[in-house]
Amino acid sequence: MSQIKVRFAPSPTGNLHVGNLRTALVNFLFARKAGGQFMLRIDDTDTERSTAAFEECIRADLTWMGMAWDVEDRQSERLDRYDAALVQLHADGRAYACYETPEELALKRKAQLSAGRPPVYDRAALKLTAEQIAAFEAEGRQPHWRFRLEDAEVRWHDMVRGDVAYHMSSLSDPVLMRADGRVIYTLASVVDDIDHGISHILRGEDHVTNSAAQIQLFEALGAQAPAMGHMALLAGADGEGLSKRLGSLSIAELRNNDIEAMSIASLLARIGTSDPVVPTAQMARIIDGFDITRFGRATAKFDPAGLAQVNAKVVQELTFAAVAERLDAVAVGGGEPFWMAVRDNLSGVGEAGDWWQICTQPITPVIESANVTSAAADLLPDGDLEASIWQDWTKAIGAVSGAKGRGLFMPLRLALTGREKGPEIAPLLTFIGRERVLARLRGETA
Repeated sequence: MSQIKVRFAPSPTGNLHVGNLRTALVNFLFARKAGGQFMLRIDDTDTERSTAAFEECIRADLTWMGMAWDVEDRQSERLDRYDAALVQLHADGRAYACYETPEELALKRKAQLSAGRPPVYDRAALKLTAEQIAAFEAEGRQPHWRFRLEDAEVRWHDMVRGDVAYHMSSLSDPVLMRADGRVIYTLASVVDDIDHGISHILRGEDHVTNSAAQIQLFEALGAQAPAMGHMALLAGADGEGLSKRLGSLSIAELRNNDIEAMSIASLLARIGTSDPVVPTAQMARIIDGFDITRFGRATAKFDPAGLAQVNAKVVQELTFAAVAERLDAVAVGGGEPFWMAVRDNLSGVGEAGDWWQICTQPITPVIESANVTSAAADLLPDGDLEASIWQDWTKAIGAVSGAKGRGLFMPLRLALTGREKGPEIAPLLTFIGRERVLARLRGETA
């Protein structure tokens, strides 16, 4: 295939979290780096759990991330196509009807495991007589349909894992259609990938075994399987799986917690590779630095604390124009000068509003050294305050009070902001204002 085309195929049965967003991001970056297409395919055949609200959230999250898709489709509008594929497979002897109930299948698996055998379907349905089938149908049983795997080894060169081989004798013939007529992902996904011209499938390593069976299904439907890459699943910083502890960490939750989209993208684009994370506010830079061959088989670890560190660095790249609409209404009043004064000490954009409040609203100052703050009040220059007064002013304060280093600067910070840490004080003087600076240095709430 000359045109690279990949797909992200979420089921709208829940919110996107860091695990499935990583899959989407890897596909998006791979497509953009190669000048190919990124497809959004809504896998909504699970009618009991799929909702319009979840689909809307998925679309909103991808849009917020800056991951625009080039084309889209949905499985619920392609049911006739899956039925036709099943008819074709049946005619070719590769799909067959099975009449066991879920309870009967569960008993078979239990017996196999008790005997120390792998729980592989025994193909008993292929031995049914016409009379037995008629009897089942007279009972009202509807068959589920399975794909008959060929007794052969399936090999492929995986873009992440290298050479992979699975012998089909170790696998059960996969179910293609449920007894109630609902198509299974195994069939629907392959038919979609064929019809949509998908060239590469990039997904988690939990799909490796499924991929082996699907390669035979591609071939049975007269198509060549796409190139495949299976990435290590995300784990927590301690190496434990995300599914229980962090799997519910949704993208919407991260957004509401003042995390930047590009912070998430910067981190997830490099997790699982040997390359260092490069925090950036520009998707173009992330695309330019992406290389699927850099992903390894080692467990990929996601640490929320690491994401917070990346986020702080990304925030420090953001221009005022990029954040103006998101700033608290009162913080916007400080404009670009205020943003530039506080930006380098923010962990999230929302903290700018906190610092605007500290500068412009009454606080209770902390007086650690009255000797220093008293001298500072006496020596404060007349007129409007500018950042340029800071050096000469503090030098004079030190000469009078005898304080220096932390003993000089910490009392000033505590008196003027009530905080031990934060942006440089010099550029904040303008926003605090002369009267408020004097009052705070004197220990007055102002």
